[in-house]
Amino acid sequence: MPDAGGKPMAASAVAEIEAVIQTYFDGLYEGDVTKLAAAFHPVSHLYWAKDGGVEDLPREAWLEMVRNRPSAASRGLARDDRILMMDISGPETALVKVACQLPPRYFTDYLVLNRTGEGWRIVSKVYRFETREG
Repeated sequence: MPDAGGKPMAASAVAEIEAVIQTYFDGLYEGDVTKLAAAFHPVSHLYWAKDGGVEDLPREAWLEMVRNRPSAASRGLARDDRILMMDISGPETALVKVACQLPPRYFTDYLVLNRTGEGWRIVSKVYRFETREG
């Protein structure tokens, strides 16, 4: 898979980013805020469009919401999460588009990652979802 400049991405960077995304998927499905906190940088935010504007949620507020809701796993919901696209534009910046679900909500997330002293971390999540019946 090429980077934004057309050069092949380093296999190690791809594997490291995939590991962060898997931690995110697992944390989201299991409702495990420890895993989510490991995937998201402490200064990260989540954004989504709402009523013609943009909502902004800091990581800690989101983790508190996750902490206080039943997990998809505990509710026996179907799991389907996958990486749709990955673009590594350099040794410290990447964009990953993913699909995941917490039925009846089905999400498309755009995750921006930076490589920090602790490794790759999600610094921004912009998402949309649709609600599907049955």
